[in-house]
Amino acid sequence: MEKLPKIAVPVIVLVVILFVLIAKSAVTIGPGEGGVIFERFGDGINTEKTYGEGFHIVAPWNDMLIFKVRQQSISDKMNVLSVDGLQVSVNGTIWFEPEYENLGSLIKTKGKDFVVELLDPAINSAARSVVGRYTPEQLYSSKRDVIEQEILEEVRKELEGQYLNVKRVLVEDVTLPPSIKDAIERKLKQEQESLEYEFRLVTASKEAEKQRIEAQGKADANRILSASLTDKILQDKGIEATTKLSESPNSKVIVIGSGDSGLPIILGNQ
Repeated sequence: MEKLPKIAVPVIVLVVILFVLIAKSAVTIGPGEGGVIFERFGDGINTEKTYGEGFHIVAPWNDMLIFKVRQQSISDKMNVLSVDGLQVSVNGTIWFEPEYENLGSLIKTKGKDFVVELLDPAINSAARSVVGRYTPEQLYSSKRDVIEQEILEEVRKELEGQYLNVKRVLVEDVTLPPSIKDAIERKLKQEQESLEYEFRLVTASKEAEKQRIEAQGKADANRILSASLTDKILQDKGIEATTKLSESPNSKVIVIGSGDSGLPIILGNQ
C-alpha cells in the first residue's frame, strides 16, 4: 500500500477540525424555546437579540443558552399567617412566561435560575401580604376569587420591570388548623339552617296572606251578590227555570197550584 501524499495529512486534520467547529457552532432551538448568546470574549450575555425556533450557527467560542419562552406554570405550598395570627397553608399555581424580546436582559440580571431567584420570592411575598388581610373563615369560604386576583396584582407589582409576566394565579386549597376548620364548618352549617328556617317562615307567611286575600274576596263577592238579589229577581229566575223544565220532552207537567212565591208547583217522573 502506497503512502499518502504529504499534503493529505494536513487536509485530513483540517477537515476534522472544521467538522468539530461546525458541530459546536450548530444549534437547534426547539418549539416554545428561545436562545441568547453568551459571548465568552465579550460582555457575557448579549441582550440585544433573542433567537427563535430553528437552526442557528454561532461562533464556536460563544455559547447559545436556551430557555422556555412559552407559558409555564409552577405549583407551590406556602405557610402564611391570617389577619388574626393563625397559620394557614395555601396551595397555589402560577402561570407565567418570560418576555421574549427581553430574554437576554432577564438572564443577565437574574441568571439561569430566574424562577427560583425572582418568581418564588415574589409569590411568597404577595401571598403573605394578601392572606394577612383576611380571617380564616374568609379564606376558607367566600374570598377565594378575590384572594387570587389580589395575589396576582401583588405579584405583578413585585415583578414590574423585571422581564417576567405573570398571567394567572390559582389558589387550589387553603388548609386551616383542624380545630378552626371544624368551628367554621359548624358555623356555616348553622347559618345555612337559619337561612332555610327563615325561608320557610317567609313562604308560610305569603301562603297565609294569599289565603286571607282569597277568603276576603269570596266574602266580598257573596256580600255584593246578597245585596243585589231582590224578591222580584228571584221570582223571575224561578219562572225562567220552571219554563225550561216544562218544555222538557221527558217530563209530564202537572200544575196543582202555586207555592208561597206565586210560582206553579210542577210534578213529573219521566
